[in-house]
Amino acid sequence: MPPRRTLLLLFGVAVVVRALFVLLEPATAPVADERTWTNWAVEALVTPRVHFSPFRTHMIFYPPLYPYFIAAGYALFGSLAAVKWAQVVVSALVVPALGRVAGRAFGEATGVVAAAIAAVYPELVWFAAHFWSETLFMALLWWGFERLLAADERPGTLAACAAGSVWGLAVLTRETLFYFLPVAALWLALGRHRAGTRKGAAFLLVALLAIAPWTYRNWVVFKAFIPVATAGGLNLYQGNAPLTRQQVYDNYEAIQGRVEQYRWARAQGIRAILDRQPWWIFEKLRDEMPNFWEADSQAVIHVKRGAYGWPVRPASAIASAVVVLVPFLLALVGFVSSMALAPLGRPAWLLLAFLAYYNLIHVVTHGYARYRLPALPVVLIFAAQAWVDRRERLGPVPGGRKALAAGVGLTLLLSVIPSLRIQFNEPAFGRALPKADVGESPDEAQ
Repeated sequence: MPPRRTLLLLFGVAVVVRALFVLLEPATAPVADERTWTNWAVEALVTPRVHFSPFRTHMIFYPPLYPYFIAAGYALFGSLAAVKWAQVVVSALVVPALGRVAGRAFGEATGVVAAAIAAVYPELVWFAAHFWSETLFMALLWWGFERLLAADERPGTLAACAAGSVWGLAVLTRETLFYFLPVAALWLALGRHRAGTRKGAAFLLVALLAIAPWTYRNWVVFKAFIPVATAGGLNLYQGNAPLTRQQVYDNYEAIQGRVEQYRWARAQGIRAILDRQPWWIFEKLRDEMPNFWEADSQAVIHVKRGAYGWPVRPASAIASAVVVLVPFLLALVGFVSSMALAPLGRPAWLLLAFLAYYNLIHVVTHGYARYRLPALPVVLIFAAQAWVDRRERLGPVPGGRKALAAGVGLTLLLSVIPSLRIQFNEPAFGRALPKADVGESPDEAQ
């Protein structure tokens, strides 16, 4: 486990780096889904009519915790700018969490390197200054992982209950984690101590209890059993129906009622999947893996689209791409290398299972560069381990691990190449060739 003093120092570095970015970033207004979350917070939750009451708002499409986070900061300090300063701290909290997770999975040196990477990783820094739910979600998610790994090491159930509470809050920030709860509980149940079953049950129960008040609220307000939110129905429909995005939204909006829209879209998504058998999963892997792993970022898209209010110059667009995307590509190289070298114990397999799950859930729906951000720390942790392995110069690599690394590397290479070709022809970089618009999130029209 990395020394607490070292993690505290790296946490301080992360705060300073993010604070400097907030101070120095050119002025820009919320865009796309940012407006959804800020509007819910400012124009609904803090108004005298609602006054934070969950029963006086019809918020249901997305989970509630991030709008409430924004609303609390806005109510206390009277501006969205103040919320950014809260996000500076929340984003920096990811750093010691990753250090401790990596330390438990691979040892002290890897924990320090992983925390150092996270402290200055450009994409994490950029999101701290913008209103996307990923910042809050990642802090909760990775402290949830830290508590889960701690629970696996200890005989009692206290750490498991703490892990369950944090995971429940993370689900209330981004629902995609909900379906991984049974996997995490099973992993804990099959753990190192005889009390594993009791710990797994405690973890799952507490997580569900953390989610339950919002599920009850949905039942009271909408008279329907909706555990967290309804976005999953539209995402399933949009990601599988042979329609344009505009056609999907036109059909969705033609249905009256939020719950009715959710049920109809979910049914249409399932029907589309069944209609595309037996080749559906192969088609989805072909189409969505390049979207999920694309060499692009919300930060780079922000610059390319001129969201800072000035004409886009090739030099600034290229510089932003280099600063943000080169670390991402290097992390992928390190991740592939670690598939050959890293010792794969229980914690490592849990992290890989989560990465595979998060990738798969966006293959089933639709992939996009922003969507991989919560799972990206798995790549960073394994890349940190690859760096440590390289420094320690380990012995020969078994043939099976070489094959695993080759398979993972080939998959990622085939996934990244299409976006590299698109970036090469990007007009904002001074290229004359047009390209399809790949910058807008599939759910941003909502």
